[in-house]
Amino acid sequence: MPTDVIMPQMGESIFEGTITKWLKKPGDTVQRDEPLFEISTDKVDAEIPSPASGVLTEVKIAEGATVQINTVVGVIGDGDGQPAAAPAPAAPAPAAATAAAATPAKLDPPSASNSPAPVAEAAPASLTDVIMPQMGESIFEGTITKWLKKPGDTVQQDEPLFEISTDKVDAEIPSPAAGVLSEIKVQAGTTVQINTVVATIGVAGAAPAAAKPTAAAKPATPAPAAEVDTESDTADAESGERVRSSPLVRRIARENNLDLRQVPGTGSAGRITKEDILGYLAKGSAPAPAAPAPKPPVAPPAPAPAPAATKPAAPLVAPVAMPGDELVPLTRMRSIIAQRMVDSKRTSAHVHTVFKIDMSRIVRIREKEKSKYEQRNGVKLTYMPFLSRAVIATLRKMPIVNASMEGDAIRYHKNINLGIAVALDWGLIVPVIRQAEDKSFLGIARAIVDLAERARAKKLKPEEVASGTFTITNPGIFGEQFGTPVINQPESAILGVGGLFKEPTVVTDENGSDSIAIRSIIRLTLGFDHRIIDGADAGRFMAEVKKYLENWSEDIG
Repeated sequence: MPTDVIMPQMGESIFEGTITKWLKKPGDTVQRDEPLFEISTDKVDAEIPSPASGVLTEVKIAEGATVQINTVVGVIGDGDGQPAAAPAPAAPAPAAATAAAATPAKLDPPSASNSPAPVAEAAPASLTDVIMPQMGESIFEGTITKWLKKPGDTVQQDEPLFEISTDKVDAEIPSPAAGVLSEIKVQAGTTVQINTVVATIGVAGAAPAAAKPTAAAKPATPAPAAEVDTESDTADAESGERVRSSPLVRRIARENNLDLRQVPGTGSAGRITKEDILGYLAKGSAPAPAAPAPKPPVAPPAPAPAPAATKPAAPLVAPVAMPGDELVPLTRMRSIIAQRMVDSKRTSAHVHTVFKIDMSRIVRIREKEKSKYEQRNGVKLTYMPFLSRAVIATLRKMPIVNASMEGDAIRYHKNINLGIAVALDWGLIVPVIRQAEDKSFLGIARAIVDLAERARAKKLKPEEVASGTFTITNPGIFGEQFGTPVINQPESAILGVGGLFKEPTVVTDENGSDSIAIRSIIRLTLGFDHRIIDGADAGRFMAEVKKYLENWSEDIG
């Protein structure tokens, strides 16, 4: 009888491993406990022994691939069957010369504080498991924010069943089958790993199980004893602090004879991502030479305690609880927004400049065309496409504003991926119009409406909220004059749109005579990272946007 070979869990806080080498090939005979393959995790490198004696009939996961724990990576047969062909090897890591085109990653695998995913028992034939889906290749967990059905309710296949929140999107998850919601295994508000069974769907008429709190995670099946290479744990021997990185990052470092302590990490808690190390190598940084033994000072000063990276400073005086107060925990999205805003203020040297723009010409065009425009194109004519097109045209002239800081270098982005902030009842999200420079006015108008509608309906895909290079946010719809928005990392600039107001304005005619006229005025604020963009460049950028809008001549389609 075939025996599955699984990716073992090498510690309670380890959720994945990279297969670095197969020690046997399909068709080879193996003995129980004989080393079968090598893996690399966040903490150790290890040889994994065979779980049974027999013949390696199939290698399901190729060398270089990173997979979740409990994934079947191979099969041991009794020796009678023919071995299956080994899978094609995983694509090699991109060379340093091509790393400049890599997109900065925003997420890291789960932190050590998270519990491992439960190993679910197979559901009876009459039941269908409902699992926590993976909403993107870099997403490893999700929070169930709301159940849309309760045990005993009838559900149709693809009918929205529950809502989840991840690091990138909020989404409604449809039912995988028609029937009756038999049991809710994970309650609203709980964060669980991907592929966790969160509920079961039974046949119509079956009695539902009572809803119950999330069960404690079952321990993974213990792996056979492994020979651990403790030298692979990338630790600073002097400080005792472990360098946080992924298995792939450590392999790239080994192949390039690179000391990971020299690579700045941009991931969670300073974690070094694949993009960090490839970007470092792309800049031509030579491998770090071995450091000479330090001479201890006569009286070494005590190191200052490092501030917490993920927690804001506590107030000097705690707020006083009063009768009637309500203490509500942060939602998953609110917590992510809070952390990213604080991180952005710590990262970028924020500067803001405000320009008054006379929108009277565009107001007249819109009032004249909006009814026919909607009938002709099926989309409302708003001011956002006008602003977006002006920004896109100016970004093409001034690529420094479409750039981002990467270590001690500046990455100039080939495309303009325009983020449009959307206010939701439960938070804020920034969907991205990719390659906006290739879209017409009508194309931009349709993309804005589509992304905003799907954001509010929780239908966005993870890739649609990633890889932005410049963001526009429009709080002016609520009536504010202007604001000072926080930069959406890792971008270097953001445009805040104020309200549109009629104001008395000094107007100079072609003869140089001044008069007072009523004009439609808007205030635009450019928030920019002074590490990259100088005040003069910011001023020139805004002057170009102003000129484009006040002298509008583009066909709106």
